[in-house]
Amino acid sequence: MHHAAATAASDPTFQLLVNGGGSSSVKLFLLLTALSFGSAILLSITAFTRIIIVLSFLRQALGTPQLPPNQIILGLAMALTGFVMAPTATKVYDRALGPYINDQISQTDALERASGPVREFLVRNTRSEDLRLFYEISRQERPSRAETIPLTIAIPAFMISELNTAFRMGLFLYVPLLLIDLLVSAVLMSLGMMMVPPTMIALPLKIGVFLLADGWHLLISSLVRSFN
Repeated sequence: MHHAAATAASDPTFQLLVNGGGSSSVKLFLLLTALSFGSAILLSITAFTRIIIVLSFLRQALGTPQLPPNQIILGLAMALTGFVMAPTATKVYDRALGPYINDQISQTDALERASGPVREFLVRNTRSEDLRLFYEISRQERPSRAETIPLTIAIPAFMISELNTAFRMGLFLYVPLLLIDLLVSAVLMSLGMMMVPPTMIALPLKIGVFLLADGWHLLISSLVRSFN
């Protein structure tokens, strides 16, 4: 008996099985593997897609395709994404990641617990039409509760819904600034100033109108508040 206990104490495989949650090296490997899919996770189940598309629309509408620079746009989009996703990330850590790191639950339980807050965020920000579309394509019966919607349907429906919402917000942002371009072009043509580039006059006007309306405040407020 003493020999068996000594063998078990010196056998890392035995310790791994008794631990249940896995050794530190196994957990580190799993976390690094998850981080390798960080870009896919960022684009598919977070607020990043909607935010970066709307900010890109703003840059095109103002007529400054290089300002703000790509690094600034990406940094702002990631900062806003972190702000929007903070409640969901906190729930995932408290319910799944934290207990798993502390060997309180198994890997399977951790994945199941983590999917709950993620699914809640996805379904809450997905149009019912997009969910219905993927249920019709997969020929599955629509569930009566949102908690039973599988991630295989929630994730693509969420991505399609995000694209639709982002383009709609971009259109509402683009049209008022486009009217300034049309107005400037009409005025220049009526004055016979054919050789003056309309963008040279419209650009400072659009920037001025955007700043007078406190455009950055309104845009960021609308973006953050657009997530339920």
